[in-house]
Order: sequence, then structure tokens, then C-alpha cells
Amino acid sequence: MKRFINLSKVEGIASRQAHADMPDGTFERELGKEGFFGPSALIHHKNPPTGWVEWDGPLKPRAFDLNKIPKSQSCSWTINKILHNDRCRISWGTSTGRMDHLVRNGDGDELLFIHNGSGLLYSDYGTLDIEQGDYILVPRGTMWRTEFTGAAEVLMIEATNSSFGLPEKGLVGNHAFFDPAMLDTPKIDKRFLNQQTKNGEVDKWKVLIKRKNVISTVTYPYNPLDAIGWHGDLMPVKINIRHFRPIMSHRYHLPPSAHTTFVAERFVVCTFCPRPFEQDPGALKVPFFHNNDDYDEVLFYHAGDFFSRDNIESGMMTFHPSGFTHGPHPKALKNMLKAPKPATDEYAIMVDSRDALEISSLPQGVENINYVNSWKGHSEAMP
Repeated sequence: MKRFINLSKVEGIASRQAHADMPDGTFERELGKEGFFGPSALIHHKNPPTGWVEWDGPLKPRAFDLNKIPKSQSCSWTINKILHNDRCRISWGTSTGRMDHLVRNGDGDELLFIHNGSGLLYSDYGTLDIEQGDYILVPRGTMWRTEFTGAAEVLMIEATNSSFGLPEKGLVGNHAFFDPAMLDTPKIDKRFLNQQTKNGEVDKWKVLIKRKNVISTVTYPYNPLDAIGWHGDLMPVKINIRHFRPIMSHRYHLPPSAHTTFVAERFVVCTFCPRPFEQDPGALKVPFFHNNDDYDEVLFYHAGDFFSRDNIESGMMTFHPSGFTHGPHPKALKNMLKAPKPATDEYAIMVDSRDALEISSLPQGVENINYVNSWKGHSEAMP
């Protein structure tokens, strides 16, 4: 579909190319519609747009250390909900060893991200080997359980009343970022058949079924994962983030929407992966200041050096509601136009929600209440 040419207006001292060649001593801020896909304005400020000294009111940036959530033995969505609205639920699960029950989500598709751990996922469709860095898309209504080798931590994203799909990749083509051929599917193998109930065996199994966020428990006298085969075009799929091939431009800092990974109704999931820094001397090397006035932004930090954030470590999550300016922390501004190394090495998961997200009740100490102050500068940065 062609796009008609809409000329932009330039007022005062401004660059003509977004995210590059800014007037000396200025800080660029983007105001945009439709999550970087709609009309936008680039404003050049004398001071960093996040240089506030006080904040009063609920529309403030938040940070959560999920490492401080108490561990549980059996992964389940009945606990540790972090953020939610009518279309999206973001939860945190921990598990050790073998789940002793099955789960089935009647509210929507689930996307599991394995932050730590390795093992197996058993479902109606067979066996999947899973490891750190895996995305696993589980269709709504699928029965499943995990069997980890030791302890594991899982980020769970639910597409409430909708389904996950792949984004339209436009001019870059269907094989960009990752080729759909890289998606793995479950196998009806010996491991799957061996975990089934044998004839004459007493083998009671419980299935926890969630619908309208309420749990029903169904008990079977056998393991209901008893399929001997299947066919069709609906199934769980898996891909590891190490297989992603980021879209890059050495002359222009691409927004995270370029790496949209999964799409659901009213929200998207994007992935940050290691990539070379921009090489053009006039191009921004850090995320630009911006107002995302149509989407709430959630970032889960998986691994690496989170170069645009201060005092953020693996296993933490930040939440930036729509409607306020945000961008790199003060420590990153010195590298705004000069990269400190050839490439990034961060892995992070981003959820952009069109509808406002609510914060669930969390254990004491999980939220860092000083996160809002982390843009003040090094002298007043959070401890």
C-alpha cells in the first residue's frame, strides 16, 4: 500500500532528519502517535526533557525487582501478577523440578519467556525442550505443565480474550528479525508417551483451568496428556532470542517497534537484542527522549548491560505509563553521540499496551520507590 507524501514543517533551529544532526547542545524529544507509526514532532530542548526535581501524582515511572518476589515450587498463574488490564496480564512465575498438576488458560493465549532454567514443557501436543531465552507461545485452552532441571523463572504474558500472532514486516520482508521457519513445535516422542498413564496404573491428575481469572480444578484418574498424534495448523511454537537477527541502520537509531516480535489485540511484544551501535557521527547512539502518548511501556530486563538505564539489573521490570516524557538516564547522555563500545549486549522484553495497565498488589520491597528520582542526575540517583 502506497503512502502519500506529507511534508513536515520546520520552525526555529531544528534538524531536518529525526534522531540525527541535532543542533549543538540540544536534546531531542519525539512526540508521536500510534507508537512511532503515526504523525510525530521532534522538539529540540536546551535541557534534558527528564530533568525534573519533584514528582507528585500517580503518572510516574515505576520499577520492580522481580528477584525479590518469594519463590514458589510450582509455576502457576494464580500468583505473582505484576501488571494487568482487560486485554493483557503480565505475571511472574517460579518453579522447581516437575509440576505436579496441569494448567489450562481459558482466558487467552499465553506467551512464556524463560528467564532462567531449562527442561521440558509437556502439552496436549507433545514435548518441547525449553531453555533460558525461549519464547513459548501456548494457544488458549491448551493443557500443559513444565519439568525443569532445578529452579526456573518465567515471565508470563497473557493475551486476554485474544490471540498472539506475528507482526506484518512490510518492506523488510517475512524473513526479517527471524524467519518463521525457526519456530519449533512439540513432538509426540518417547518422552511424551512414557509420561502417560500405563494400563492398570493409579495416576490421579489435577488440571487447574482459568476462566475470567477464576480457577476451577478438574481431577482425572489418569494423565489427560494422553494424545498419540495430532494434525492441523494450531499448536504451541517456540523460538529462542539468540536466533533473532536485529534490524539495523548505521545512520539512524531505530525505535523498538522495529523489533516487534508478537502482536495481540491492543498490545505488542518487542525484543531488544545485541546489535552494533550506529556509526554515523551525527546519529543518536542511545534511545531518544519521547512521549509515547498512546501506549503504556513495560520493559523486562533479561540479560546484559542495560546501557541506557542506571542501577537496573537482570530480573527487574520498569513501567512507564503513557503521557509523560522519558528516555535515557543521565549516565547514558555522555554517550549520546559517541558509543562506548562497538555493540550493545542487552536482552530485554518490551510490552507496549494501548490500554492503561494497573499495578497489582506486590510484596513489600519489590517496587523501588526511588526510581522516579533516577533521572535527576548522578548526585541524586537512586541507591
